[in-house]
Amino acid sequence: MPTPTPVQTLRVQAVSFLNARPLYHTLIDPKHSPRHDDPERTPMFAVSEALPSECAAALAAGECDLALVPVASYVEHSEWEVVPGIGIGCRGAVETVVVCAERPIEAVSTIYLDGASRSSALLLRLLLHERGLCGERGPKLVPVAHGRGEALVRDSQGRAAALIIGDAAFGVRERFEHTWDLGEQWFAATGLPMVFAFWAARPGVLTPAHVEALQRARDRSLGKYAEAIAKQYRDDLLERVNQANQVNSIEQPVLSEARYADYLRKTIRYGLETQQREGLVEYLSRCREAGLIEIPGLHAEDQIHVRFAGAGAPEQLVRARQRRASPLDLDAILERAATGARLDLAEGIFLYESAPLMRLGEAADRRRAALHDDGVVTYIIDRNVNYTNYCVTRCKFCNFYVPPTDKTGRGYVLSREQLAEKFSETEALGGIQILLQGGLNPDLGLDYYEDLFRWSKANFKLKLHALSPTEIIHIAQIEELSVYEVLRRLQAAGMDSLPGGGAEILDDEVRNRISPFKNTTQEWLDVMRAAHQLGMRSSATMVFGFQETAEHILMHLDRLRSLQDQTGGFTAFIAWPFQADGTRLKLRDDTSAFRYLRVQAVARLYLDNIANIQVSWPTLGPEIGEIALRFGANDFGSVMIEENVVSTAGADFMMTAEEIERHIRLAGFEPHRRTMEYSRLASAGASAGAAQPVGS
Repeated sequence: MPTPTPVQTLRVQAVSFLNARPLYHTLIDPKHSPRHDDPERTPMFAVSEALPSECAAALAAGECDLALVPVASYVEHSEWEVVPGIGIGCRGAVETVVVCAERPIEAVSTIYLDGASRSSALLLRLLLHERGLCGERGPKLVPVAHGRGEALVRDSQGRAAALIIGDAAFGVRERFEHTWDLGEQWFAATGLPMVFAFWAARPGVLTPAHVEALQRARDRSLGKYAEAIAKQYRDDLLERVNQANQVNSIEQPVLSEARYADYLRKTIRYGLETQQREGLVEYLSRCREAGLIEIPGLHAEDQIHVRFAGAGAPEQLVRARQRRASPLDLDAILERAATGARLDLAEGIFLYESAPLMRLGEAADRRRAALHDDGVVTYIIDRNVNYTNYCVTRCKFCNFYVPPTDKTGRGYVLSREQLAEKFSETEALGGIQILLQGGLNPDLGLDYYEDLFRWSKANFKLKLHALSPTEIIHIAQIEELSVYEVLRRLQAAGMDSLPGGGAEILDDEVRNRISPFKNTTQEWLDVMRAAHQLGMRSSATMVFGFQETAEHILMHLDRLRSLQDQTGGFTAFIAWPFQADGTRLKLRDDTSAFRYLRVQAVARLYLDNIANIQVSWPTLGPEIGEIALRFGANDFGSVMIEENVVSTAGADFMMTAEEIERHIRLAGFEPHRRTMEYSRLASAGASAGAAQPVGS
């Protein structure tokens, strides 16, 4: 396997206040700092500390890659990518964003604004505006250097107030008769949390590994080190007091370690989940409506949104990466897998990356023999009918589709007469099923498919293995119906089962590269879940060759296995390599027979709850199909009287039923025909009416 590209070290500016330290404490601690691949290599983050406004300025100037920035600074830099799930905020009183005065704040003529933070100052402006204390009716707002506000209030003879932020605000409420805790004021006004700051990065520098490391750093600090952070902060503060030789030179009081730890654990909220995001958008929206901010490029009718960086790895993948940090025993894992023990994700990735191909095949063959011990390999006679090639999705890897706007005459929708000819020929050639799939044609609604299925059932005995999750989602969107309701109606009209098309790689990082307008991973899985709930059976597929990693491959298998645990609806799994000829997506990956055999063998060992594995001879040829029967497969797939999609991308293998049976026997097995549900048909072997490919 090629050596993975190392994650670059990011230059980080972190806020120096106590409330920010849990977000980077373990990033600067040599014992815990995330590093590239192993502890001896360079760290993922190079951290320096600064005031909030200085962090934002450094990021804007390109002097750092990642910074803890005030939310208000994001308004002018919507190109920044925000780390999901992490923020600095509160739900109620915050203690360290406080306006203080020696008389009622509504009566002061001046408020000094701490120049270190823009979010707090903007929040104060908003609160004043909403109380009618703005313009000539409100106080004059004067920015001052960080830490100067309290002294200026004391020298103002009651005429001024000050916004104190950060560590300097500890104890302010005890030192002044009149205060506004801005977190408390915001919560009273909205009932929502307030978010003051978050991690933001220059576009394109954050990888999932960086996001994951930042999220783990936050969790580790709050889970284990809050007291240690509080103690270190108090010790540093005492040292500064002692060096000054007089307490009065530092107005900030020295509190107990327990008080600082409670502040970190109970007062500050470090999440950026749904409710925090609602508060964040409410804050920016109110500021915009009040005329306090302008957002470049955002029209008046547009909703404010925040651009989040790609989400961190799924929890099971995070655990797998952690486990991979320890050595794994190849012999033991292969033996367990061959005997049917469930592999975890780390073990699956390890086998895919590290197991010698022949040993992997041997284990998969043992598992196949245990599941199917009668020496039989099955196959089906069906026909792949592509009823339309009009499609709105424009997947880069497909050269079968024609856009609905095409004027060249290449697009089609098969007529009933054309379909009847194909269906009749299928029955005459011994076929029992139609695999009916096509493009996402916006002119074909649910009524079209219901009428088609009823017509088919009224005129032919063929089973309908029809459509795909992608087509189901498309129909549901056109009709504004739920996926479940669309499937229910199609089932009532005659749809028997659901093919596994459109899966490609079930990972949105890959899908966004190759088919950005197609359904997401979760949407594909949700369609399958709904079909299984209705009692339909379905197949599961994978197309590889899109520069996916071992993690992508195994997460795909893991998602299928998890759904199968819940529903039991998958009858078989089929993998095949991407066929690139003539497509807009150029082949830049290994799609060799060797990789195919590796993928299939790992699938047989990992998918312990899917009974059948089907070979992919149409893309690689029947000889590789024979070999694949010794790499975990027990099914030779379909005669496929007709096929149009992969054949337009360079796959041109076609076989009769007699030829399929010959290849099965050459591999040492006995052939037997089956249904989609893998029930065996009464008569085994090729009949006199064995199917022949159209045009052969």
